[in-house]
Amino acid sequence: MHAVILAGGKGVRLRPYTTRLPKPLVPIGDEFSILDIVLRQLSQHGFDSVTLAIGYLGDLIRSYVGDGSRWGMTIDYTTEEEPLGTIGPVLQILDKLPDYFVVMNGDVLTDLDYAELLTNHVTSGAPLTVATYKRHVKIDFGVLNTYQGKIIEFTEKPTLDYRVSMGVYGMSKATLADYPVGIPLGFDELVLDLLAQEHSPQEYDFSGYWLDIGRPDDYDKANAEFSGIRGHLLKGA
Repeated sequence: MHAVILAGGKGVRLRPYTTRLPKPLVPIGDEFSILDIVLRQLSQHGFDSVTLAIGYLGDLIRSYVGDGSRWGMTIDYTTEEEPLGTIGPVLQILDKLPDYFVVMNGDVLTDLDYAELLTNHVTSGAPLTVATYKRHVKIDFGVLNTYQGKIIEFTEKPTLDYRVSMGVYGMSKATLADYPVGIPLGFDELVLDLLAQEHSPQEYDFSGYWLDIGRPDDYDKANAEFSGIRGHLLKGA
């Protein structure tokens, strides 16, 4: 099983943490970087190879990770000279990838079973599988509905529920075969294109633990909670 980890972003939302460190190397707890946690989890779930798509401060990631032997995997690299979006880096190495693989952001802290996601994707026959999570969003304002200049409804500081992408995808090589290499392609563009073709992606509904470490609030929460959840996220570590 193979995974492509997107680790090339500048991590603007996490500054000043990411001024000197690429986002996947920011610390979680006292011992681990987020990338270390992700690689340990992939190894535990049976993945034997990973490609790291690097860009900003990529030499630091390459120096830290090396060939992957520390995690019992083979790790290679692809470099973005210019930002290519979520899918663009994958297109650069598509000919080297297996028919089915996982693509994921390098800033995801979760107990998702990556192997189960990939197996589910393969058996479904879907062009793309998106791991999704129910997120509660607190609105810090009074929300108004209006009609013809009059207020017809008011809700004070509501909490809204959204199903969001976790930044983890089951991908099929055939789905990407016709897209040009070297042209930026975002996840949003791919999904909209598949919908336009009536070739709908599949949802992988997940209700376990998930935080987007690229968000400052989630990063702070992860560090505050890590001592209590470490054993669950890193079985045996």
